[in-house]
Amino acid sequence: MSAATTSPGRQQDDVLAAVKAAGGHVMAWADDWEVSGATDPMTRPKLGPWLRGERGPYDGIAGAAVDRLGRNLVDCLNTGYMMRDSGLLLLTYGHDGPWDLHDVNDENRFTMEAWGAQMELRAIQRRNRDATIKARAAGRVKGKPSYGYHFVRLVPTGAVDHVALHPHAAGVIREVARRLLSDPDNITPSSEAARLTRAGELSPSDHRAVVYGRPPTGAPWRSSGLRDILTSEAALGYLMHGGRPVVGDDGRPVRVAEPLWDRATHEMLKRVIRQRGEAHPRGDRTSSRPYLLTGLAFCGQCHSRLRVNAAPSQGRGKRYLCDARVLGLPGAKNCRPAPSFFIHDLDARMESWFLAQYGSGMVMETVYDPGDGIAERIAEVEAARQRLRADREAGLYDAPDDAQWFRSRYADMGRDLVKLRLEPVRPAGMVTRPTGQTVADRWAAAPDVQARKEILRDFGLRVTIWPANSAVRWFPGVVHGPVQQKL
Repeated sequence: MSAATTSPGRQQDDVLAAVKAAGGHVMAWADDWEVSGATDPMTRPKLGPWLRGERGPYDGIAGAAVDRLGRNLVDCLNTGYMMRDSGLLLLTYGHDGPWDLHDVNDENRFTMEAWGAQMELRAIQRRNRDATIKARAAGRVKGKPSYGYHFVRLVPTGAVDHVALHPHAAGVIREVARRLLSDPDNITPSSEAARLTRAGELSPSDHRAVVYGRPPTGAPWRSSGLRDILTSEAALGYLMHGGRPVVGDDGRPVRVAEPLWDRATHEMLKRVIRQRGEAHPRGDRTSSRPYLLTGLAFCGQCHSRLRVNAAPSQGRGKRYLCDARVLGLPGAKNCRPAPSFFIHDLDARMESWFLAQYGSGMVMETVYDPGDGIAERIAEVEAARQRLRADREAGLYDAPDDAQWFRSRYADMGRDLVKLRLEPVRPAGMVTRPTGQTVADRWAAAPDVQARKEILRDFGLRVTIWPANSAVRWFPGVVHGPVQQKL
């Protein structure tokens, strides 16, 4: 699919030439772009349904070459024999007419070409493995950059010169980390994934596609992928292999780029995400419905959360209502008449009251302060030493010369730790600072309802409504009953 190759076009011409030579025409195409040739033809997204008989009748299939059927000898033979036994034609460019696998000569030639495709695949895999090993040993990157980074090439088609933070993606993921650390009780990877999708931020796969000149697919952000990005040590700028940092000759991880955040922030993110997962194993997603007060509005009689009715009523739109008694919830059997309020009206009154009360106030933000860096350096050395110890326990340094190298590097790290622990430390922690923005400014700049709901949550706001005949009532600008029960 990349713009640098002409192979798809050439293969299409070869297929058409093979079909024309056989006196036929193409009734459908099975274009499995970006699918590995090592994939079994029966399981390919586009070709597989035809081979499994799920797309209706056809006379046969045509490919640009035998190796387009597959890069595995068994897969090619299975497909060829299935076509033969089903009475279907098998055409490939460069072979005169359809393949006749009943004929010994054709069968031998087909087998040799399939075997050659398999040997070519094995050679490609071996070259890739060797290139990966050499790049890793030399501290060079290979593969795909982690989200937040991009490869910098001095010429468009040249080798990667270095890895750098992506100007936009790095800011996106840093903001996610800041928000998670500032309010871990309400902001989760799931809610952040939903927020990024609503905001139109390209998901990691679409971001990578656009960087390399391909159109985005519109894939949404996934909470699992976001967790992986936030907790991976790739965010510390390390060269990674198999999900772990590559260790250099000094026993420490090889760093190839500027980190997205420091070690202390990395450990805090892991702790927050792990604790959130243990406390809420199902993710506890924050609602993404376009209503300002879902989760914040409660019934004054039974204290249940108000829900949104399924259909508009009286031509004025949907309502917030209490259906706890209908659902048979404990403590709600006497909740009658159940209070309800038109969503548009309650949201508008709440917004007006909130901005009048707090709109001129200064917005403060809570951020994670990693301290003076001493704790970060201690954490880095401890992590490197722990990684070495785990490798030794796994038997990686059992040889005499490796054991000596291990003892030397481990002792060096121990001495570094002793020195670092003697230095004065300003500990990491959460700090609150002004943003220079008022609450009204932040409200006006909020991109959607969910962003405004976060503002209300920051103020600990809670809305309670009662039925019209209750002794505690709220009319526009007037509160009847205890004031503290209004909000």
